[in-house]
Amino acid sequence: MIFQSQGDFATRRTIVCFLGSRHQLPLGEGRAMQTLVLANQKGGVGKSALACQLAYHLARAGKRVLFVDLDHQGNSTKALLGHPKTSPCAFSATHLLEGRGGMAPEAALALIGADSGLSGLERRPSGHNGFVEALRAFLVCATDRYDVCVIDTNPNPDIRYAAAMIAADHVLSPIQLNQEAIDGIGALFNHARYGLGKIKATFNPNLNFMGILPNLVEPTPFQRNNFAQIVRHFPQHLLEIQSMPKLFALIQKRSVIAEAQASGQFVADMRKTAARDTWREIKPVLDLIARKLSKEA
Repeated sequence: MIFQSQGDFATRRTIVCFLGSRHQLPLGEGRAMQTLVLANQKGGVGKSALACQLAYHLARAGKRVLFVDLDHQGNSTKALLGHPKTSPCAFSATHLLEGRGGMAPEAALALIGADSGLSGLERRPSGHNGFVEALRAFLVCATDRYDVCVIDTNPNPDIRYAAAMIAADHVLSPIQLNQEAIDGIGALFNHARYGLGKIKATFNPNLNFMGILPNLVEPTPFQRNNFAQIVRHFPQHLLEIQSMPKLFALIQKRSVIAEAQASGQFVADMRKTAARDTWREIKPVLDLIARKLSKEA
């Protein structure tokens, strides 16, 4: 990492917003908007689908939601653009990180979409500090316009992943219940460059790890055994959805969620029995995440 530490950023108390207004705030402090990053150092865990369904749910609940897609694959962008209530911004996520963005529109659900330029940012080390500063400054300027910012990240950690973690208030990590994912939990916390421990110690001491969320769960003996391992070794990092008896949050693998992602729909709006059943399953989990965000506001 060549970008600067928390102390370096915090000295820049006046942030000039894109429309000329000023915020007399240390970066990362005093914000009403809560920023949640969905992050995992492995792809194929259903992260983008979860991020989109959460964004729809928050918007339906009356929250003003800003969605930033930092994954050049653009799975979240494609899905959200298919939803009629999404308001896309006139600039891309690359423009945002380069400091060339504008002000996002005031909307129930605004989208700063992914683009192919994102994949090249890691190969521009001289710009890394600027990418981090631009994202942090943008979020400070957006704090009065939105209640929640949801950031979807790329699965291979790089400057985009790091910038999101440095700028965020919370991190949620969806995982699959396989041995590779269990082994990867250690990397999530302890990666030498991009681990949560490194980010918190050096750049963002207030970053809150919301928890691990098993996703795409299937009722097989293999997955049950792996879930039991996680409960045994990492109970403090799971989302507790019920205390007596103790139950932890998870999201089962349902084809209707993949269908919703492909067609740009909110599962709660789909008119089929499978969607209604799936919504009853996932709503308590999304409600829990929403409550955790509200507590910190």
